[in-house]
Amino acid sequence: MKKEIEIKCPAKINLSLDVIGRRSDGYHNLSMIMQEINLFDIIKISVYETEAAPLIELFCKDKHIPTDGQNLIVKAANLFFKKTGITASTRIHLCKNIPVGAGLGGGSSDAAGTLMALNTLFESPLSGDALAVLAKSLGADVPFFLYGGCMLAEGIGEILSPLPPLKNAFIVLAKPKISISTAYVYKNLVLDSTTKHPDIKAAITALHNQDIDTLAKVAGNILETVVQKEHPEISEYKEIMLKNGASYSLMSGSGSSVFGVFKDRPSAEKALSEFKHITTDAYLV
Repeated sequence: MKKEIEIKCPAKINLSLDVIGRRSDGYHNLSMIMQEINLFDIIKISVYETEAAPLIELFCKDKHIPTDGQNLIVKAANLFFKKTGITASTRIHLCKNIPVGAGLGGGSSDAAGTLMALNTLFESPLSGDALAVLAKSLGADVPFFLYGGCMLAEGIGEILSPLPPLKNAFIVLAKPKISISTAYVYKNLVLDSTTKHPDIKAAITALHNQDIDTLAKVAGNILETVVQKEHPEISEYKEIMLKNGASYSLMSGSGSSVFGVFKDRPSAEKALSEFKHITTDAYLV
């Protein structure tokens, strides 16, 4: 019997991002505010129950997207079937809208969406906690996308606490024609006594108060200290955001996308129009 489901997998931005320090396991302890935005990949999954070993096929028109076992969607599906013992042939069609290598979490969102979609198709054999364990094994950002909204993410990103989402704001998102390696950014991040950290606690208070002006003063992305040295486009994009009236502008995650937070739509649309002339990846969300 054939079952089908179609899901939207949202991108995220980091309203503020701090790195506390390096862990003994090589990862870093983080403190960051993650906000879901309405830019989506779309995944359509068709499953056919079978007694044979699960066959997972991924299709995507974007030739830059791997469709083999490297893709987190395939990894997520394999994990689900291994954990549940369910056997099914699975066809997954990915419509890729979230830019790759942009710090927007598209791959992680696709993985989380795949886990949730399969769990729904097979009438919830896994609890929410069990899904979260699988999600964490796929990547630090994946658990966030099981819940979405706005979250404080700590640890390596898997310790999540709900926050009020940013309201009455317009986000302009623009990605330069470069992609950034997350591993490279963290490897080259320097944390010492001179490092200026964003004030995450003050940013949380500002979110509770929906105070964009205060958020603008206390937010930051410590990973910019690495990326801006190599890619001046990041600083240039931030300047365009601010010139057009953004309350503040940051690189999202490890880059390369830059977002601006605007209080009114006309200013946001003006910035978007300017970015449309310099990059194909520009959005108002």
